[in-house]
Amino acid sequence: MTQKIRVGVNGYGVIGKRVADAITAQDDMELVGVSDVISDYRITAAVSRGIPVYASTAEGAAAMRSTGLPVAGELHQLLGVVDVIVDCTPARIGATNLEHYRAHGVRAIFQGGEKHALTGHSFVAHANYATALNRDTTRVVSCNTTATVRTLSALQDAGLLTRARGVLIRRATDPWESDHSGIMNTIVPETAIPSHQGPDARTVVPELDVVTMAAKGAHTQNHLHYWAIDLTRPATSEEVLEVLGAMPRIALVRSSEGIVAPNSTIELMRDLGRPRCDMYEVAVWADVLTVQGGELFCTYTVDNQAVVVPENIDAIRALAGTVTDGAESMSRTDAALGVRADFLFRAPHPGQAHSPAGARS
Repeated sequence: MTQKIRVGVNGYGVIGKRVADAITAQDDMELVGVSDVISDYRITAAVSRGIPVYASTAEGAAAMRSTGLPVAGELHQLLGVVDVIVDCTPARIGATNLEHYRAHGVRAIFQGGEKHALTGHSFVAHANYATALNRDTTRVVSCNTTATVRTLSALQDAGLLTRARGVLIRRATDPWESDHSGIMNTIVPETAIPSHQGPDARTVVPELDVVTMAAKGAHTQNHLHYWAIDLTRPATSEEVLEVLGAMPRIALVRSSEGIVAPNSTIELMRDLGRPRCDMYEVAVWADVLTVQGGELFCTYTVDNQAVVVPENIDAIRALAGTVTDGAESMSRTDAALGVRADFLFRAPHPGQAHSPAGARS
């Protein structure tokens, strides 16, 4: 077996801890360690799980050691022993780390909170894996942009997409921060049209004709997207569902089966035994999706904490250059994480062989 890609994660928060776990699930990667500045229960949990912990700053190292945490070293030492660093630090902090990574000759992946200009490349595996091969840096776009690119590029690849206009209802904050502050008993429209997700999607797929509007809702788990899409020709709902269902990392759900809202998908992930009840897939409501001639109307929900995790794993392989085919990398990632095309068992039609839930034909 070829040598594993040695990976570090800088920032062990909402995304970082999930990316770290996903790295350990891959048979071609080694999680060398994680780095952060915190010394509370979040990083203590990493120590309890046997993950080597580094300090991102000297001040962070002192705070960690003062609480008795074992510190494997500081960030520069972690950078000295990895091939790729995944920066999961808070928005705009990652940008300050770029030169540090370059000085150590380490390839770096940033998250959607940073600007496209930081790396000059934004990443969604299905859409542009090949353009990330052997790059020094890339940026995995935000959860909402990732979902937008997955769904719209599925239609585009099938020759069905003319233009898309979407409304995004965003969660107010991450669940672990629900006690900090937030939006209560209201919904707050974003003041700019388009909202940033549409232009951001074009950093991945420049030819997309997409406009988005957004609002923040008084909830903390999952986003909702609503789309009105002009198709290139008249189609049927069944045809569109076949196209979406064939796209990796999109799963079809049905309100008729009790999956009626984001909380239903979260409960389903618990019932399926997903780590942290994470949903890596974009969950499209099949029985809500409607086609009227050449117009498509649909809605789906996005797990803001997990949907970008598979993209980070594929970005690691792309930057390292160990897997040149994007479809192969996605297949490896999805198999390791248990990504599915359908979450529930479906009885076969008469005369049709049974396929377990999640299998793609």
